[in-house]
Formats: sequence, structure tokens, C-alpha cells
Amino acid sequence: NDCAVIIASHFGRPKKGYEEKYSLKPIAKRLHTLLKQEIKMAPNVVCDETISIANDLQSGEILLLENMRFEPGETNNDPVLAKTLADMADVFINDAFGVSHRAHASVEGIAKHFDIEHKAAGFLLAKEIKFFYHIIEAPKRPFVSIVGGSKVSGKLEALRNLVPKVDKIIIGGGMAFTFLKALGYEIGNSLVEDELIPEALTIMEEAKKLGVKFYLPVDVIAAEAFDSEAFAKAVTIQEIPKGWMGLDIGPATSTLFAQALEDAHTILWNGPMGVYEMDKFAKGSTKISHAVASSYATTVVGGGDTADLN
Repeated sequence: NDCAVIIASHFGRPKKGYEEKYSLKPIAKRLHTLLKQEIKMAPNVVCDETISIANDLQSGEILLLENMRFEPGETNNDPVLAKTLADMADVFINDAFGVSHRAHASVEGIAKHFDIEHKAAGFLLAKEIKFFYHIIEAPKRPFVSIVGGSKVSGKLEALRNLVPKVDKIIIGGGMAFTFLKALGYEIGNSLVEDELIPEALTIMEEAKKLGVKFYLPVDVIAAEAFDSEAFAKAVTIQEIPKGWMGLDIGPATSTLFAQALEDAHTILWNGPMGVYEMDKFAKGSTKISHAVASSYATTVVGGGDTADLN
């Protein structure tokens, strides 16, 4: 139609503002090839020059903003950044399903500045939501949910909602240690959210009451430090040495989880089983990804980290 388009996106997790390796410049080149037209590349996200380019866009032109995560206010959902982004455009389309659970300036904050007639879900986001609705409301059973990642807090609402709907829940990643500590295990220096231990107990009690099978790791790959060069070994959860930390599920857990998936007809997976960025602690996630891939179940894999494994 008769409009100009501004594209915004995330890439990686830059920590110090602009980092060349996280720049979207290669994306601009790829878009140029696919769309066969010039892609204007913004020098940054909301600098004066970027805003000037956005204001001068002509019908049919496309502007790609730099990586949204170069702006500290993005992940902080800064209202000033959200307003500045919103002022660049007349219509807001969110087509980023993978970050729609995050209260970021370009996701949640910006949407507040558009009335209902001028904001919408993109085709991909709408497709994902529709598919998820059918999976959650009328799944083929057994319905198994695999939940991983670093923290319970990021998945708390999802866990609460999943317990009444699934037949099995498999917990891995750093978040498993909050549940293990809640059960009284010594977890060494493993990642834990002590303030969420009561919530973890409540979730496990609810699962038991509803007859939902709740799987936790039975062994882990533990290391002396959060370091790819640190000495590591497989230990049962009863024998995590004091001062050590669990950084991946162990081989027995991989086998257990794979066996629990064998009869699944629907699988919902979100979050890795360990620190998959380090090869030494990626084996558990890899083994689970193979078990999921070889399953005949309808499978939904969500989350950027989990998608990286597949």
C-alpha cells in the first residue's frame, strides 16, 4: 500500500551498547536481496539522524533500525524510548512472537501509544497464537511440557497455567534447582531463587493433586565454576559438592526425560536444559532435542534459546 515501513528487531544480547558483531547491517543486505529494493540502514536506534531519516521517508521506502538491544532502555521498557519509537510511525505491527512475553520498550511500551485501530499482530504472530490456542485447549494426549531456562520467575505464570492442562511436566535448566532446593536437596552454588521456593512447592503440590507427572533432574553435570574450562563431572542430585554448581542435566536425566517423552502425542518445549552456549554443558539440551525431533508428537518449540538448539 501507499506507505513507508520502519523495521525494528533484536539480535543477540549485547551488553555494552553498540557492538559490531550484533549489528543488523547484514540483515539490511539480505533484505535488499529478497525485496530487490534499497534498504535504508539507520546509524542507531533513536539518535537524531535516525529520527530525521524516519521523518523523511517517502512512500515505498524501508528503514531498518539498528539492533533494539543497543539501547539500554529497551530491556528496561523505558517510557521515553517507547514514546520516541512510537512517534516515528502511524501504525504499529508486532510480528515477533519470540519476544512477545517480554515487557520491552519496542514490544509492550510502544503499544500503549497507538489506539486499537492503529496496532495489530502480524501474520506470523497471529498464526502462532492460533496454533498455540488449539494445542493448549484441545491437545492430543499425553500432553508433555518441557520447561527449562535459567529462572523460575520468567516461567512462573506459564507453569501455573500449564499444570491443569498437561499430563507431564519436565523441568530442566537452572530453574530446576529452585525446585530441588524446595525438596531439601543440597544444590551447592547452583542458580536458585530462594524467594520462589514456596511457589515451587505450591506448583509441585498442585501437580500431585491433579495427577500430573512432575519430572526433575536425577543427576547433573556439576562444575567448580561457571566457566567452560572448569573441571566438571556428572553427579546425582544427592551428591552435588558444596561450592559446586549444576550447569546441565546429567546422562541419567537425559535418558529419563527421553523415556518420559516416548508416548507423548503433544510436546510443548520452552527453555534449554543447561548452559548450552558452552559445549561442555550443552549435551543435555542436545539429547532432549534429538528425543523431541524423533518423536511422532505434534511439537511446539518456543523461545529464542530453545530454537537455537534445533
